[in-house]
Amino acid sequence: MYSMVQWMAPLVRTLPSTQQKLELLGQAARYDLSCACGPSAPRIRGPGDRWIYPAVLPSGGRAPMLKVLLESGCERGCLYCSERHGGADKLTASFAPDELARVFADLHREKRVMGLFLSSAIRGGAVRTMDRMLAAAEILRRRYRFRGYLHLKVVPGATGDQVDRAMALATRLSVNLEAPTAGRLAAIAPSKGFDGELLAPMRRIARAEAAGRFARSGQTTQLVVGAADESDLEIGRVASRLYDGLGLARVYYSAFQPVPGTPLASRPPAPPLREHRLYQMDFLLRKYDFDIEEIFFDGAGRLPADRDPKSVWAERHPERFPVEVNTAPPETLMRVPGIGPGAARRIASMRRDARIRSIEALAASGASCRAAAPFVLLDGRRPPRQLELFAPASPAAPPQGSAACV
Repeated sequence: MYSMVQWMAPLVRTLPSTQQKLELLGQAARYDLSCACGPSAPRIRGPGDRWIYPAVLPSGGRAPMLKVLLESGCERGCLYCSERHGGADKLTASFAPDELARVFADLHREKRVMGLFLSSAIRGGAVRTMDRMLAAAEILRRRYRFRGYLHLKVVPGATGDQVDRAMALATRLSVNLEAPTAGRLAAIAPSKGFDGELLAPMRRIARAEAAGRFARSGQTTQLVVGAADESDLEIGRVASRLYDGLGLARVYYSAFQPVPGTPLASRPPAPPLREHRLYQMDFLLRKYDFDIEEIFFDGAGRLPADRDPKSVWAERHPERFPVEVNTAPPETLMRVPGIGPGAARRIASMRRDARIRSIEALAASGASCRAAAPFVLLDGRRPPRQLELFAPASPAAPPQGSAACV
């Protein structure tokens, strides 16, 4: 196992200018969550500000991934972004496509990274920027014979031909919507076109997937939470449409954090708990077959802060409970708070051999017994030391970006 100092040493000795670029461009990429790095994946920051992520791969495994911009200092003027209008007084940097490909290939050959997430600020126009990203990907695939995980960001304004080429090269693509509607986007990113620059390439990718021309790992997107006065309900509705209509692999949620020197610098940050609740809502849409209309929002379109949305649903449907763990089908078990898809499958497997009669046996399935106990029967009986039904959970904020099983 390399120490982080050993990890950096070859580049420090032989490529000092490349090291500086990795410092700047790796750090600049940290705001984009829409890659295979899950929201709860911790950043590992090494000497030189290089950002390596233990990425969650489509297979469910994890691998270290280099997450980097090809260029910094964007010519667009998004009001929340530190890269706006050339990065103001910030030091900017740029990789040549062959330089970035060579650096990554060296790291991959030494097994320091297994995949690449490549994005870029827009400089010299969207077409020129996307061409340079595609060139880097082409060099990796052809010259270095890299066959591993490659995630490309499709920049706003990329042409249809460029999107098609990206699908031929990448394992996964992302187009970041940033806001749930055109009006909300105009309030924080007036230079971006919601329909023409963002939704159009997303639809193109979805059509290709449906036709079997991009049968890899699909596409993702990111929404900035709390920058445009949008409600949780607006976010939930667009996420539902993206999953149902475009077949997105993931929607990521990034709690707004004000950046000094930007027009939104004085705006308060979005609470980490809000991001957490949105991820719990997202799990219900993606993994639990919930419809957005089943999820409770208050009169202002907010998810409750004091309880997770699945528990709120269960409390509002007492006619559905208690559920007999030994006979309920998996889809019914998954509606029980504290029982996720994995636990439901294990329960179905366990009860083929013996009936589940104890709270310990239920716990062995991976279910959260504290959450599930008020809503289940174990062989016709309530679990012992039954928790008070509908007892409010603690509203304490979880770690930022976490998405615990619901």
